[in-house]
Amino acid sequence: MTRRVLLALVITLAALPAQAATGPFFSLGNTNFVVLLAFIAFVALIVYLKVPGKLLGMLDARAIQIKADLDEARSLREEAKTILATYERKQKDVQEQANRIVASAKEEAMAAAEQAKADLKASIARRMASAQDQLASAEATALRQVRETAIAVAVAAAAEVLAKQSSPQSAAASIDAAIAQVDARFH
Repeated sequence: MTRRVLLALVITLAALPAQAATGPFFSLGNTNFVVLLAFIAFVALIVYLKVPGKLLGMLDARAIQIKADLDEARSLREEAKTILATYERKQKDVQEQANRIVASAKEEAMAAAEQAKADLKASIARRMASAQDQLASAEATALRQVRETAIAVAVAAAAEVLAKQSSPQSAAASIDAAIAQVDARFH
């Protein structure tokens, strides 16, 4: 940095207006001298009003503001990363939970299907047993009716045969014998 300042000073001194102007340099008639005085007065006024300090203060304030904005942006970025990571973790947890729910629902559906099959088999078995019971009952009823009809026909045929073969005295004797037989069985 000092080399730059030294180089700027050398260039400034090399191009002095006194070397380019004709006549006495320290005269108000020399425009170069008047311009030099005005320039020096302007620089002095700027220094007196502390413009460089104010400019540096404004630049420093702007630098501080930019640094604060950058820090805030960094903190917002970190916060956004944290929130994003949280949401990604929550999304992963929710996806895992959804997968577990789906798997559980599939298992329950399979179990319900198996239970329905078992219930259907049991229902079919009950109905088959009921149908077999009804068939057995109908068969027994039919056999009983056939027996009763056979007995009724046999009794009618026997009564007819007895009526043709027997006389009133033999009928009375048969009745007395039947009564005696019944009496012997019940006593």
